[in-house]
Amino acid sequence: MTDLAQTFRRFVLPRRPGRMTTLLLIAAIAYGVVSWMILNSAGNPPVRFRIDVTPFLQASFVIKLHVLGAVTAFAIGVVLLRGVKGSGLHRKLGYTWVAAMAVTAVSSFFITGLNGANFSFIHGLSAWTVIGLPMGIAVARRKNIRKHSKDMTNMFVGGLLIAGLFTFLPGRMLWSIFFAV
Repeated sequence: MTDLAQTFRRFVLPRRPGRMTTLLLIAAIAYGVVSWMILNSAGNPPVRFRIDVTPFLQASFVIKLHVLGAVTAFAIGVVLLRGVKGSGLHRKLGYTWVAAMAVTAVSSFFITGLNGANFSFIHGLSAWTVIGLPMGIAVARRKNIRKHSKDMTNMFVGGLLIAGLFTFLPGRMLWSIFFAV
């Protein structure tokens, strides 16, 4: 292959997206479709951005604990993913992140309503998180940093980003906090 062909191939042809990018894209499309279906069945009410924390203040203690854990885990997770790995700060923030994720996952088992009084598919992500957190710590202690990084990143994406995205479906509490319907 000539140098020109290699240069053209490197800069013009798009790279194949990774599994994580594909998963996030599928989740975003699914969210859009489900949100459209919910809003369409409600007669397409106008959607306006506004903040009204009344639903959160009126929520039960378990929901407040769950939201606090999720927001804390999200903030720390972003710092951990962007920051220097392997330092003492990373380790301390990592254990705090694990604790916040555990609080979020365990508290979710006391929250039902999406499927009546039954668990929903989101609870499957919570069960996966409860099992995966100690496993992610164990592989880090065994110095398998590549697997630790992959496991914890997957938990951040699946347990926080994707599950968090679906908490913003129309009709749910977080939707009603941020959008007027």
